[in-house]
Amino acid sequence: MRMVTAAALVATAAMAVAGCSGAGETGGQAVPSDAPTATATGPVPAGLDAFYAQTVAWGSCADFETDGPLASALECARVTVPVDYDDPDGATAQIAISRSPATGDRIGSLLVNPGGPGASGLSMANVADMTDLAERFDVVGFDPRGVGASTPQVRCLTNAEFDADRADPKVDMSPEGVARVESVNAAYAAKCAERTGADFLAHVGTHEVVRDMDVIRSVLGDEQLTFLGFSYGTRIGAEYAETFPGNVRAMVLDGAVDPEQDPVEETVLQAAGFQQAFDDFAANCATVDRCPLGSDPTQAVARFRALVDPLVERPAETTDPRGLGYQDAITGVQQALYSPQLWGALRSGLTALADGKGDSLLMLADQYQGRDDDGAYSNINDAFNAIRCVDDPPVTDRAVVDAGDTAYRKAAPFLDDGRGTGAAPLDACAFWPVPSSANPHAVDAPGLAPVVVVSTTQDPATPYQAGVDLAKQLGASLITYRGTQHTVVLNGEACVDDPVVAYLTDLAIPAPDLTCS
Repeated sequence: MRMVTAAALVATAAMAVAGCSGAGETGGQAVPSDAPTATATGPVPAGLDAFYAQTVAWGSCADFETDGPLASALECARVTVPVDYDDPDGATAQIAISRSPATGDRIGSLLVNPGGPGASGLSMANVADMTDLAERFDVVGFDPRGVGASTPQVRCLTNAEFDADRADPKVDMSPEGVARVESVNAAYAAKCAERTGADFLAHVGTHEVVRDMDVIRSVLGDEQLTFLGFSYGTRIGAEYAETFPGNVRAMVLDGAVDPEQDPVEETVLQAAGFQQAFDDFAANCATVDRCPLGSDPTQAVARFRALVDPLVERPAETTDPRGLGYQDAITGVQQALYSPQLWGALRSGLTALADGKGDSLLMLADQYQGRDDDGAYSNINDAFNAIRCVDDPPVTDRAVVDAGDTAYRKAAPFLDDGRGTGAAPLDACAFWPVPSSANPHAVDAPGLAPVVVVSTTQDPATPYQAGVDLAKQLGASLITYRGTQHTVVLNGEACVDDPVVAYLTDLAIPAPDLTCS
């Protein structure tokens, strides 16, 4: 799950290819009558026979590489779906999928999603390469509607506009500052409607994504879905289970989002998770000579703020003409807190910042924001905003927003710039041009097959308790991993991977209360 900013730190952080026009056009009308068809597999909702029975034309992935190169061994294709499932004869969208074919005794397809929301999933077809899953399953990645190589694509800002947005620290919480940020957020929402099209924006949520997944299940020839979802992918999985409980063969959800949490609660809990990750990093850093945060972890927040606060007024020098501004410094740090594998890079970046150099943190921020070496952005942030704004009700009550900002600052002191006034701006979702399509609620999936949830004790982005709560809602087996990182499945931890692989292949239920470290 990508970091959700507090209202006081709200980033309209979004990106697009310069000059995007006509982005609101959809992929055409219903599946053409002369298109190749097959027999649909499994249950077919009324009126959707043509979509469920379409034939997938696998081929090269050369035209699908919107988020970096894909492995040459992968095959790619597009699946046609209705933009609005209540109007299957209307406009359509194209969902990009990738496949790494099974190398041995094939069970079926394993559909994988990396999260986000807004992250491209095509490269996930390689995620199981070093396990028995690659032998037993066609491993299939997909870009959810509006994301990556799927069309139409959600686009809101040009490259230059997003660079400018990142350079704006957005820390002035005076009445004038709050009003200015709100005007920026309202303008962003308007640009999303103009450049993507309001009709499509209304149908990019998880509610539609799970219906796309069921079409994919059928056209891949699977009676039931086998799914591995990470981070926001757990919300996709949970909603699929609730919508199509009888269509689930097996499902592993790692790094859970609790669908019962409201947006403000989720944001504050995530802030606390990132504070814990920062504290763990600081404690580790203190054991290293010349740690930029010093040898006393209790002083790490103060030393960190001393490094980043001056960037509000004066960006740090970089070889890139942009420099390292305040917002990018915070983003770069957050990027590195997702995994201990990035702690070395974070330590080096903060050491360089202490010397007035910002290149390392800017590189980490670019990775998070999807900016390539040529200055072009993927659409991950535009899609993130579009999806979350229709997945959850907007928060327009100023008292709730202000209280949430105060709680956020208290939960994550390392992210508190000290400029809180008890007032905060409404975020972009408060100005969104289309209504939300869902509300927080506990998952109800009667008749669901056994499911596995994996949760990491000190996961910064999706805190541990969310996994515990989701497992209870689904009646799922829970695997606990003790560590400080975001998600763990297929990351080389045998204690986690072995039971997950056994479950996905043989439907073997993991041992009760399994805990790994």
